[in-house]
Amino acid sequence: MYFFRLGTLLVGFGVLGSFASAQPSIKLIPMPREIRATADQALPHGVRIVCAAPCAAEDQFAADDLAMTLQTRGIQAASATGVQIELTRLAARPDSRFTEEMKAEGYAIAASGGGLTVIGDTAAGVFYGAQTVKQLIEGDGGRAVLHGANIRDWPAMKYRGLDDDLSRGPVTTLEFEKHLIRTLAAYKVNLYSPYFEHTQQYASNPLMAPPGGSVTAEEARELVAYARLYHIDVVPEQEAFGHLHHNLNWEQYQPLAETPHGAVLAPGQPGSLALIKQMFTELAALYPGPFLHIGADETVDLGLGQTKSDVDARGLGVVYLDFLQRIVTELKPLNRRFLFWGDIAQDSPDLLKGLPQSFKDSTIAIAWVYNPEPRGYDRFLTPFINAGMETWVAPSVNNFRRVYPNNNYALANIQRFTADGQRLGSTGQLNTIWNDDGEGLFNQDWYGILFGAAAAWQKGESSIPDFQDSYAQVFHGDATGDLNEAQKEMMLAHSVLKDQAKEGDGTNSIFWLDPMSKDGLRIGAQVLPYAHELRLHAERALTLIAQARAAAPAPAPVSAGPKAYDPADSYPTAPTTLRETAAIDALELGARRMDLIGLKFQLAEEISEGYQRAYAMQNTTDKKQRMSVSRELSDINGANGRIQDYIDAYSLLRDLYEQAWYRSNRAYGLRPVLEHYDYTVGIWEARSDRLRSAQRQWSDTHTLPPAADLGIPPPAPAPAPK
Repeated sequence: MYFFRLGTLLVGFGVLGSFASAQPSIKLIPMPREIRATADQALPHGVRIVCAAPCAAEDQFAADDLAMTLQTRGIQAASATGVQIELTRLAARPDSRFTEEMKAEGYAIAASGGGLTVIGDTAAGVFYGAQTVKQLIEGDGGRAVLHGANIRDWPAMKYRGLDDDLSRGPVTTLEFEKHLIRTLAAYKVNLYSPYFEHTQQYASNPLMAPPGGSVTAEEARELVAYARLYHIDVVPEQEAFGHLHHNLNWEQYQPLAETPHGAVLAPGQPGSLALIKQMFTELAALYPGPFLHIGADETVDLGLGQTKSDVDARGLGVVYLDFLQRIVTELKPLNRRFLFWGDIAQDSPDLLKGLPQSFKDSTIAIAWVYNPEPRGYDRFLTPFINAGMETWVAPSVNNFRRVYPNNNYALANIQRFTADGQRLGSTGQLNTIWNDDGEGLFNQDWYGILFGAAAAWQKGESSIPDFQDSYAQVFHGDATGDLNEAQKEMMLAHSVLKDQAKEGDGTNSIFWLDPMSKDGLRIGAQVLPYAHELRLHAERALTLIAQARAAAPAPAPVSAGPKAYDPADSYPTAPTTLRETAAIDALELGARRMDLIGLKFQLAEEISEGYQRAYAMQNTTDKKQRMSVSRELSDINGANGRIQDYIDAYSLLRDLYEQAWYRSNRAYGLRPVLEHYDYTVGIWEARSDRLRSAQRQWSDTHTLPPAADLGIPPPAPAPAPK
C-alpha cells in the first residue's frame, strides 16, 4: 500500500512545473504557486481524515481543525467510507520535490484515486496544506465535491499580517478575535497586530484604559495561546511617541505632553521613557512573540511645544530619530525586534544611513501608504533600504470614514504596494484596518483582508480579477457568484461619487450631512446629477445579495459532530450553503447606507420644489389648486411624505447598524454612533413639526410661511444648457 501511494506521489508531482498558463478553474485564495487540476470526486459519504504516524500534536490539531470546518459545513469528516485525506510530514515522503524555500511554511498536495495527501516539512506547512484542502472542497453536505489537484506552494513573504485598530471606537470581543484568528489562519496569515493607544490595560498605569472598552491581561494571554495553535503570532502595537491623546488627557501625565492635552510625548521629559518602559515591559510579558510594535507615526505636535527649542536648534528629523533610538535602547532588555511606522523617518534618508548598526538590527521599518500610487511605492521604501534596514509594507483595506470600504482603492493599493515590496526585498506585509471616526465594522473589511492575504503569500503582482471571481465562492460558499457582483457594484457606487460627482467616495460625512444645510446644498448640487446612477449600483448590490441568499438551500443532514461555532463565528447553528453571514449582513448595511446618500439629496430637492409649488399657489381661489397645495404639503410631511422617508431610513439603519456592531464588538464605543442616528432622526422630526404647523396654518388661513422660515432652501437652479 505504501509503495503504491509513494508511486502515486511521484507521478503526481512529475507533472508539476512552474505556475503554468493552463491554470485550473479551481477557485483558491491565495492561489498556489504550482497547481494542476485532476479529477473531481463527489463526497456523498464525506471524507476520512488521517494524520499519518507518527502524528505530531500540531498535525493532529490541523486534522481536527479541518474536520471541524467540514462538519460545520455538513460534511462528514470521519466516515469509514469517505474519501481519504492524509496529512503527513516530508520525512515520510522524501521524494516530494520540496525545495529549501518550501520547507519553512510550504506544502505539497498530491491527488490520487483514493483522495489527497498533504505533505509539509513543518507543522506550519502541514497546517497550510490543510487550509487549502478546505477550499478544494466545494459545496456542503452530501452535495460536496472534492476538486483533485497536485499542488506545490510556499509564501513569497515571510511575515503576513493584519494591523487591527482597537482604539478609535470599536473594540472587538475576545470571541470574535478568536474567530478572526481562525479566519486569518485559513488564508495563511501568520501575524495579528492589535493597535493600542489606550485600550490595553496596564497594571502600572491603571488610569488609561476605559472600563469595558479595553483588553485585560487575561484576555491577552488567552488570545496569544489560542493564536499559537493556528501558527499566528500576536504582535501588540502600543503607540509610544504620538497618538497618545487619550493617555495624556490625564492630569498626572500632562507634564509628559509635548502640547497641553496633545497626542505626542515630549522627548525631553525623563518621564516619557519611564512611561514607555512600564507599558512595554507589561506588553512583553503578555505577548511573548518575536516583535513589539512601537508605532511612532504622525508625531504632528513634535516641535510645537516643550521640544520647540530643541527642534529649532537641531532639526525635526534629528530630534525624532534621537528619541526613537532612546526608546529602542530603553527596551533592549526585552529581547525583541521593534517595528515602527516609517512616515516620519523616511523624510530623513541621510540621517537614516548614519544610524548605529545596533539600532538597524533591532528594528524593522514599516512603510505605510493607503491609496494607489501611480508612480509606485519605491520612494517610501528606498530611504530605509538604502540605509541597510529591514522593511515591511503596510497597505490598507481603505475602510476608514466610509459607509463601506472603497475597494477600488484597497485592491489597487494592496496589489501594487505588496508587489513593489517583494521586488525591493521587504520581508513582510502588514495590511491595516483603521476606524478613524469610530464607525468601522470589522465584518465589512474581509474583502480587503483576504486580498491582502493573497498578495502577501503569492509571488509578484496578485491578480485582482482572479480574486474578484473567487472571493464569494471561497469565503461565503456562494455558488452563484452574485456576492462577487455585489462587491463590484459597491465599487462602482464609490466611483460614481469619487470620479463623477467629485465629492468623496461614500464617506460617513456625506452620509450624515444634512442636505438642507449650507454644506449640504453645496455638496448636494454636485451629487444630485449622479444620485440616480449611484442608487442603481447600491440597489443592484442589494438585489444580488438577496439572490445569493435565496439560492442557498440547506444541505442534507449529517451525523452529529462537534458543536457548531458560536454566533461570533458567523456560522449558524444549522449549516447552510452561505458562510460568514455576518459579513453578508455588513455588505447589505453598506449598500443601504450608500443608497441613502443618493436618496437624501433627491428627497431634499423634491421637498424644496414641492414647497415652492405650494407656496406659489397659496393665494388661489381655485378649489383644485387648493387641493393641490394640501397634496404638496402631504407629499412633504404626510404618512408617506418625504420627511417620513428620512425618519424611516435612518431609523432602520440605526437598528441594522446596532445589530451589526454586536456581531463583533463590545458595547463600548457604540453609543456615540447611535446618538448620531438619533440626532439625525431628531432633525427630521423637528422639521416635521415645523411643517405640521405650516399645514395647520394652511388649513386655518389658507396662507403659508415662507420656505426660509421653515428651514427649507430654494430648489437648485436648473443646469445650464450644454
